[in-house]
Amino acid sequence: MSKLTEHLEEVTIRFAGDSGDGMQLVGTQFSDTSGFAGNEVNTFPDYPSEIRAPEGTLYGVSAFQIHFGTRNINTTGDFVDVLVAMNAASLKVNIANLRDQGIIILNTEGFDARNLKLAGYTTNPIEDGSLQKYHVVAIDMAKELKKGFIELDVPSKLIQRTKNLFALGITYWLFNRPLEATVSWINKKFKGKEDVILANVHSLQAGWNFAEKNEDFKKQYIIDKSQLAPGKYRNITGNQAVALGLVVAATKAHLPLFLGSYPITPATDILHALSGYKKYGVKHLQAEDEIAGITSAIGAAFGGSLAATTTSGPGLSLKTEAIGLAVMTELPLVIVDVQRAGPSTGLPTKPEQSDLMQAMYGRHGEAPLPVLAAASSSDCFNMTVEAARIALKYMTPVILLTDGYIGQASEPWQIPDIKSLPDITPQFASDPATFKPYLRKAETLCRQWAIPGMQGMEHRIGGLEKEDGSGVVSHDALNHQKMTELRQKKVDGIANDIPELKVIGDSEGDLLLLSWGSTYGAAKTAVEKLKGDGHNISFAHLRYLNPFPKNLGDVLHRFERVVIPELNMGQLKNLIQAKYLKSVIGINKVQGKPFKSIELEEKIKMLLSLENLNRWKANKGEVDIPVDL
Repeated sequence: MSKLTEHLEEVTIRFAGDSGDGMQLVGTQFSDTSGFAGNEVNTFPDYPSEIRAPEGTLYGVSAFQIHFGTRNINTTGDFVDVLVAMNAASLKVNIANLRDQGIIILNTEGFDARNLKLAGYTTNPIEDGSLQKYHVVAIDMAKELKKGFIELDVPSKLIQRTKNLFALGITYWLFNRPLEATVSWINKKFKGKEDVILANVHSLQAGWNFAEKNEDFKKQYIIDKSQLAPGKYRNITGNQAVALGLVVAATKAHLPLFLGSYPITPATDILHALSGYKKYGVKHLQAEDEIAGITSAIGAAFGGSLAATTTSGPGLSLKTEAIGLAVMTELPLVIVDVQRAGPSTGLPTKPEQSDLMQAMYGRHGEAPLPVLAAASSSDCFNMTVEAARIALKYMTPVILLTDGYIGQASEPWQIPDIKSLPDITPQFASDPATFKPYLRKAETLCRQWAIPGMQGMEHRIGGLEKEDGSGVVSHDALNHQKMTELRQKKVDGIANDIPELKVIGDSEGDLLLLSWGSTYGAAKTAVEKLKGDGHNISFAHLRYLNPFPKNLGDVLHRFERVVIPELNMGQLKNLIQAKYLKSVIGINKVQGKPFKSIELEEKIKMLLSLENLNRWKANKGEVDIPVDL
C-alpha cells in the first residue's frame, strides 16, 4: 500500500493505560529510540501513587509523554499530537490535552461495558460521534495479536502481556523509528527466556506491520535529526544524572563515595542507580528510616568520605534535626531533595516546588546552609557536582533541589570529558602541632577537616555548641553569638564563588521573567515564542538560592516588573520581596503538573498589554496570577 510521508519539526506522543499495561516501559523505549535516532527528547512519566491502582479506574491511569523533534525541545509538550489509549479510562483522562485533528490509537478491548462504566461513560465514545474532531484508529489488539501468533507456539497469556509492544510497534512505524534498539533491549532484559523474547519481538514487529498495511494509517511522519553539538550523547533522567554527578564528584575529589538513604518516591531511583556503581568503590546503605540514612552519611563524612543522602519532602522533614547536626559539626554533606506535591503524603508521584522554604529555614536554631536548584534533567549532573564542590570547599551541608518532573523525566545529555572537569580535592589537616578542629581558613571560613586515625589530631564533634578554634563544648553566650555569626558569614561568602546572574535579552526594561528549578524549560520556551512574536521581554534563571548571586538585587531593580513562575504559592517570590524590597508578580501552579509553556506565554501576554502596564504603574502593587484550573 502506497503511503504518504510528511516532515515535522516536533511531535508529542502520550502512551496511556492501566498501571499494569506497561506504559512506562514503552514510553521509555520510544524516548530512548528517538534519542538514538538523533532527536532532541523531553519526557514526563505520569503514574498513580497506588502500587496497583484498581484496574479500569480514572485514578488508576498510568501515562508516559514524549516530546521529540529537531530543535529546542525544552518541555514535555503543551498539547498531545498522538494519544495511545489502552482503555476507556485512559482516553477520558487524557483527551482534554489532545490537539484538534490529533491521532488517537485505541485498543477496543478496553472499551467493553465494564471499562466504559468504570470510566464514567454512558455511551461508547468510539461509536457516539464524540471523537469526530480527531483521527481515530480503533484496533482490537488482542485479536490482531492472535492472528499474528497463529503459526507460533506461544502461550496465550504471554501474548496478552505484549499488547504494549504491539502498540509501540505501531508508533514506531508512524514516526519511522528503528526497531533495532528495542529488540536489543528485549534480548538483554529477558536473556535466557526465549519464549518471552520471541513473544515481545514478534509483537513489536507485528505492530509495525499492522500500521504499514492498514489503510487507516495513510501517512508516515518523518522527524529529522537534531543539529546537536558534536559529542557523545545519552538520554538521562534527573535521578540518573544526580547519581552520576555524585560518582564523578567523588572521583574529582579523590574521595570514597557514601550514600545513606531511605527509599521514597520520587527519589528512590538515585539509590537504585548508585547501587550499580559498586565497582567504582561506591558504598550505599538502604537505611531503616530517613534519620538513619542521613546520620549514617554524617558518620561517613566524619570518616573522610564524600557523603550524600537523598529524599523527598516528607523525608526532608524527618532529616531536619540531623541536618542541624551537620551544620553544627560543619561536615561536608550533599542532601538531594526530589520535591513532590504535599503537604504530608500529598501527591507522592507528582512534582511541586514547595520545599524551598523548608530548605532555607526548616531547622530549629540559626542553621544556615547553601541551597542549589537544578534546571533540567541533564543539569542535575552539573548541579550535583557543584553541590559537592561547595560542600567540600566550605565544610558545610548543601541542599540540592530537584523535583519529580526533572528527576524522572529524560532528555539528551552530552557526556562530558571527565578530565576537563575541575579538581575538587579537599585539603585535610596535616600538621598536628597547629591542628584545631574549628580553626578556620581566612578566605572561606571553613574549619579544618581531620579524619579518625590521624595521629595527634584526635578531636570530638557533636551537636553541642563548640568553642571557636578548639572545638570543646562551650556554653559561653558570646562564643555562641560568634559561632552563629561565623556559620552565617561562611554561607554568605559563597556568593563570591558562584556565577553572577545572566540576563537573556535587554539588561533593563519593563518586564523580567525570573525562573528557578524545573520551570526553566517552560519559561525559556515561552520567552523564545514571545520574542519571536515581537514582544520585548528579558529572561533569567536562578540556580543558586542561598546565597543568591551577588548581582541579583541590581538585576531586579533594573526592571519595572519582575515575574516569577513557581509550582507553589509563591515561595521564591516572598524570599525576594523580603530581601530586596522589590514587588514581584507570581504565576503560581499547584496541580502536581509542570508548567506548559503556553500557560506562561498567555499570562505574560496579558501582563504586556497596555492596560495591565498602566495599572501596574498606577498601583505599584503585587499581582499574583494563578494558572487556570
